[in-house]
Amino acid sequence: MADSPTMTYGGYLRLDDLLSCQEPKTRAHDELLFVIIHQVYELWFKQILHEAALLQHRLEEGNSAGSLATARRITKILKTVVGQLDVLETMTPRQFAAFRDVLGSSSGFQSEQFREIEAVLGRRAFPASVLRDDERLRAAVSRPSMFDSLLRYLDGHGFTVPQEALDRDTSTPWEADAGVQKTLLAVYSDESAPAAEVCEALVDMDEGVQEWRYRHLKMVERTIGAKIGTGGSAGADYLRRTLFAPAFPDLWEVRSQTEESPVHGG
Repeated sequence: MADSPTMTYGGYLRLDDLLSCQEPKTRAHDELLFVIIHQVYELWFKQILHEAALLQHRLEEGNSAGSLATARRITKILKTVVGQLDVLETMTPRQFAAFRDVLGSSSGFQSEQFREIEAVLGRRAFPASVLRDDERLRAAVSRPSMFDSLLRYLDGHGFTVPQEALDRDTSTPWEADAGVQKTLLAVYSDESAPAAEVCEALVDMDEGVQEWRYRHLKMVERTIGAKIGTGGSAGADYLRRTLFAPAFPDLWEVRSQTEESPVHGG
């Protein structure tokens, strides 16, 4: 703390280091935009992981207000991430083609942080080669997912959660469960209660991730069409296959089971 009186804006943010990280490989004007957008994505992914860890902690300690605030922050970040695509989409296919070749085998599908976000949300099916090379991802898939933490939160607030759901092997993928959906219907019987608000905040988060996938798909389609993605990825075809696959399927399924006062997003 002794150095704080002399701390500068640039020093605190390490701007010399930060602004030296953009190194376009060509003279194409739009490559700098491409680099900055993707670096900013990674910074936001880092923050999402930071907030997700806090959210799981708050859920498991039964903190309704804290869980709600943190989930809402994550959703706001996701909206910001989606909004950045508006900027990226100002780049035409021809402008992207001017530097695409220098990307080589690099691809957004190689983002370790986004894979970790997927794991936190419950994805467990990663290629063995990816898990072998990514220590943080291996740790993430072995921990309880966000939905596992929600079940523990609901159990702690007096809702009857099936014991087998609480005791399950959390390193395996979650499968929609009728017993858990019965619990969620009980939660939603009082939509103004904290537990229902927390559930809806997770639905908002889930929707934010799905929106990101959709907008990312459309951005790829308008930039490279049906071409193979960089790094040999399936490009738009892969992204299309990931659409409409919610992280928390039970929270969506109960909407078709509610007869009166339909469950709705916040």
